[in-house]
Amino acid sequence: MPQPFSQANMKKRVSVLVFLKGTTAPLVLYVENPLGLYEELSQVLKLNSPTPKLIEKNTIGPVKRVCILSTSICAVALQEEQYM
Repeated sequence: MPQPFSQANMKKRVSVLVFLKGTTAPLVLYVENPLGLYEELSQVLKLNSPTPKLIEKNTIGPVKRVCILSTSICAVALQEEQYM
């Protein structure tokens, strides 16, 4: 018999959303330390260097490895979501 949805069955996870220039949907990354990745990418935005830097990360979600050019990032965000 299926159990009803309840707060007790729900878990939370945090993902990092990376918004890239020229795209409408963000890249959703699941990593061990989402706050650390958020801080790293927001620092890249603060530096605003015209010289591109290649950023490579291993992830634990559907996207297993990602490679992004620092100059193509226009925003980052943390997203908390519930799942079962």
